[in-house]
Amino acid sequence: MTWTEAKARIDAGSTTVLVPIGGTEQSGPHMVLGKHNARVHYLAGQIAQRLGGAVVAPVLAYVPEGAVHPPEAHMRFAGTISIPEAAFEAVLEGAARSFKQHGFRHVVFLGDHGGYQQLEARVANRLNQAWASDPSCRVHALPEYYQATQSQYVAELLRKGFGRAEIGTHAGLADTSLSLAVDPSLVRMDELNRAAQVGKQGGVYGDPRRASAELGRIGVHHIVDSSVAALHALLQGQARSRPSSTPLKKSNSLP
Repeated sequence: MTWTEAKARIDAGSTTVLVPIGGTEQSGPHMVLGKHNARVHYLAGQIAQRLGGAVVAPVLAYVPEGAVHPPEAHMRFAGTISIPEAAFEAVLEGAARSFKQHGFRHVVFLGDHGGYQQLEARVANRLNQAWASDPSCRVHALPEYYQATQSQYVAELLRKGFGRAEIGTHAGLADTSLSLAVDPSLVRMDELNRAAQVGKQGGVYGDPRRASAELGRIGVHHIVDSSVAALHALLQGQARSRPSSTPLKKSNSLP
């Protein structure tokens, strides 16, 4: 959208903005460094379409991924980008303050990676406390978005007969399948066997060899459904305390 189109949407009642938070990190030899960015961009769009009256902000691709020197966590692998936690929080806070200034009433953080979930919540709580006397805007760190990948998605894969070790926690069956469902180009299928062999030493916690887009669509379903249900409950609860805006059955991405 242009700025005039964005203003028109806000003036017409489209006052919820989804802030997709990704990350740039290793995911074994078989998945691209930007998988979180691609996934959260797609999923945020799906959520906005289902929600109605929401727009999607640009994806935040730079997030805390561990100490840089000496390297820790994902920073031990080439291509990972990490920033300090304070810088990450400052970016989220600055973005939220910008959206409030433009007339958005709800700023929603959607975090695709587990490492910064508490940081999102901390920023949301800090801003809501600072704006306690001004009910015009509230910030929400939506835990249901990420929790769906750790609970409902895993539970359904277990019911289908996959084991926890295969499902994994990072770059395994679940993670790889979810990426395949969003965009097959994120995954190097000819590297799945090597990914299973290198294991933790190669950044793989699980076994991606039986990953498929079909299994990944289960995760997409749970993430979108859980997020939309949580947002409907949140927005309806706050709407009862003040006049609600008129939602538009359309969603756009800010440039």
